[in-house]
Amino acid sequence: MKHAVPPQAKKIPKELVIHGDVRLDNYYWLNEKENEEVIAYLKAENEYYDKLTLHTKGFQESLFQEMKGRIKEDDSSVPYKQNGYWYSTRYEIGGEYPIYSRFKETLDAPEEILFNGNEMAQGHDYFSIGGIAISPDNTLAAFGVDTVSRRQYTMQIKNLETGIILEDKIENTTGGGVWANDNKTLFYTKKDPVTLRSDKIYKHRLGTPTSEDELVFHEKDDTFSTFIYRTKSKKYLVIGSFSTLTSEFQILPTDTPDGNFQIFTPRTRGLEYTIFHYEDHFYILTNKDKAENFKLMRTLEGQTTSDKWEEFIPHREEVLLEDIDIFKEYYVLSERENGLNKIRIIRWDGTEEYFLPFHIETYTAYVGSNPDFDTEILRYSYNSMSTPSSVIDFNMRTKEKDIKKEQEVLGGLFDKDNYKELRLWATASDGEKVPMSLVYRKDTVLNENTPILQYAYGSYGSTIDPYFSTVRLSLLDRGFVYAIAHIRGGEYLGRRWYETGKLLQKKNTFTDFIDCSKFLIDQKMTSAAHLYAMGGSAGGLLMGVIVNLAPELYNGVLAAVPFVDVVTTMLDDSIPLTTGEYDEWGNPNEKEFYEYMKSYSPYDNVIAQKYPNMLVTTGLHDSQVQYFEPAKWVAKLRELKTNDCILLFHTNMEAGHGGASGRFEALREVAMEYAFLLDLEGITA
Repeated sequence: MKHAVPPQAKKIPKELVIHGDVRLDNYYWLNEKENEEVIAYLKAENEYYDKLTLHTKGFQESLFQEMKGRIKEDDSSVPYKQNGYWYSTRYEIGGEYPIYSRFKETLDAPEEILFNGNEMAQGHDYFSIGGIAISPDNTLAAFGVDTVSRRQYTMQIKNLETGIILEDKIENTTGGGVWANDNKTLFYTKKDPVTLRSDKIYKHRLGTPTSEDELVFHEKDDTFSTFIYRTKSKKYLVIGSFSTLTSEFQILPTDTPDGNFQIFTPRTRGLEYTIFHYEDHFYILTNKDKAENFKLMRTLEGQTTSDKWEEFIPHREEVLLEDIDIFKEYYVLSERENGLNKIRIIRWDGTEEYFLPFHIETYTAYVGSNPDFDTEILRYSYNSMSTPSSVIDFNMRTKEKDIKKEQEVLGGLFDKDNYKELRLWATASDGEKVPMSLVYRKDTVLNENTPILQYAYGSYGSTIDPYFSTVRLSLLDRGFVYAIAHIRGGEYLGRRWYETGKLLQKKNTFTDFIDCSKFLIDQKMTSAAHLYAMGGSAGGLLMGVIVNLAPELYNGVLAAVPFVDVVTTMLDDSIPLTTGEYDEWGNPNEKEFYEYMKSYSPYDNVIAQKYPNMLVTTGLHDSQVQYFEPAKWVAKLRELKTNDCILLFHTNMEAGHGGASGRFEALREVAMEYAFLLDLEGITA
C-alpha cells in the first residue's frame, strides 16, 4: 500500500521574530484546534495510517490478544493496613477499570466496595479516578474523577456509611484531598484553568457551599507548583511548593485546621529539600551546602529554619540519597550507587544497620506503600528485566521475607529462565561511560541481523530503571533485543548525571543515545538495518533530535507524544507547563538559551535528507505535549525528506498524554507500535 498518497498540510508562512532572529513557520496554523481544516488534516493522516497499515490489522489484533492473554484479568493488589482497615484494589474479568475496596480489621471481614471504576466509567471514552483520601474517622472519602484526560479532576466526597455522594463538587483540582483531624475540614489543590499549573490550596468545610471555600495559599511564582499532604506521623499538614531547582514547605498541626501555616524555611533558589516528621524532630532530605547527591539533616520541631539544621547522614560523592521511610523503631533509606537501587535499614537506637541483598545489575527494587508507622514490616517491590514483579513484606527485626504476591504471566509459555539480562557500558563521545540494560531470549543469536529496540527518556532527572514487562515479551519472543539506555538527563548515575544532561549541556542526552546505538552496531549485536529507537514525551524530543543528527543509524523510530517544537513552545507561556520548564531547558527569552535550543529543536532542524521509517503518535487532548507539535513536525518531514521512508502519524482523537485509560484499550496502542516494528523486520505473525 506504499503507493497511497500521503496528506500534505497547506503552508501558511508565519514569521517568528526574537533576538533579531527570524524563524519561518509554515505550519504554525495547525495549532488552531477549533479550525475544521486542522481536524480534517489530522483525520487525513489517520486515514493514511489506516491505508498503509491495513495489511497489519489482523496482526495487530493477534498481538493485542496475545498481550491481553498474559494479564490476569481478575488481578488484585496486595492489601495494606491503614487506621484499622485493609485497603485493596482489584479487577474483574472483562473489567477495564479498578474496584477500590476495604475490610475492617481483618481480611476475613465483609468487603466494603468504596468505588467501582467500571460503573463510574460508563458513558465516558476516558475515565480516571485519582487521589482517594479517607477521613481519620474512616467515614468519608474524598475522590477525584477525570473524564477528559487533561488531569483536571472534579472532586467529590462520599459518605462511606450511607454510600451517598455528597452534593459538594469541586472542579479543576489535582484529584487528591487531605483531611484535618476534625473530619470536617478538607484541604485540596486547584489548577490554573489555562496552564494547568497547581497553584492554589483551598480549605473546604463539610456542609458549606464550595463557593465559600477559603483560599489558604496561592503560589504566585509561575515557575512553582504546589501540593498538600499529611505527615506519616499524622501530626502535621504540609503545603509544599516546588520548581525544578527549589522547594519550600509550610506546616500546620492537623488538630488546628483554622490556624496559620508556618514557613518551614524560606525558599532559597537552588535549595531543594523534603521533610519527614518523627517524634520531636523533622528530618530533612536536602542538597544544602552543595550536597549534590543529597544528605539527611534534622532539626527540632520549633526550630525549622535551615540555619538550625544539623547533619544526620552526610553527603557522599558516589551515593545518591533518594528517599527515607520512617517507622517507630527503624528508618529506611532508598539509595542509588553505580546506578543500582539500594535499600538500607537502620535502627533508631543505632544498634543495627544493613542492606537488603540484591545480586544482579538489571533489577529495580523500591520501598512500597508503608502507611503504618508502628510496625516491624517493610513492604518493598522487586523486579528485573526477566523477573516478574513481586511484593515482599520484610520483617526488619527477624529478617524474614514473606512474598505477598508474584506477578502472574498467564498463557503457559513464560519461563524467566529462557531470558538473559545484562548491563553494558558504551563510551560517549566525551569519554563518559553510559550504561545500558538489555534483555533477550537466550536462543536469540546476537549478530548484524538481530533486531534491537533501544529506548530512553533522559530528562527531568527521571530515571528509567530496568523493569519487567509482560507486553515486551511479544518482541523478545520474536527475536528482538530490548535495550534501555541510561543516558544523561536522568539520575541513574547520581545527580551529576542529571546536571550534565540539562540546560546548556542538554545535547549530552542526545549524543549519549547515539553513542549507545553506535556501540551496539560496533559490537556486531545488530546493524543499522535492524536497529530501532523509541521514546515518548521528552523522550520523543530525543527521537526528533536523533533522526536529524544520525538518521542513518536506524531502520525505524517510534515517537510517542513527542515534544519537538522546543523553541516555540518554550516561548509561549500560555501553554500548560511551560514556565516551570525554564530550569530544565533554559528560558529562550534569553539569547544564549534561545540559540542553544534552536540548535537542537527537532522541528527547527528538519532538513532535506533521508530519514528512517517513523511512526509518530499523539492525543488531541494532550495537556503536556500539545497535538500540534507532532502534527507540524510530520508536515515538515513530509515536505523535506528525500527518500520514500514510511512516515505515519496517528492522533487519538479522544485521549491525552497517557493515551487510552482502560487497562486493555491501552494495549491496542502498544500493539499498533509493535506491529509497525515487526512489519519493518518482515515478521507478520
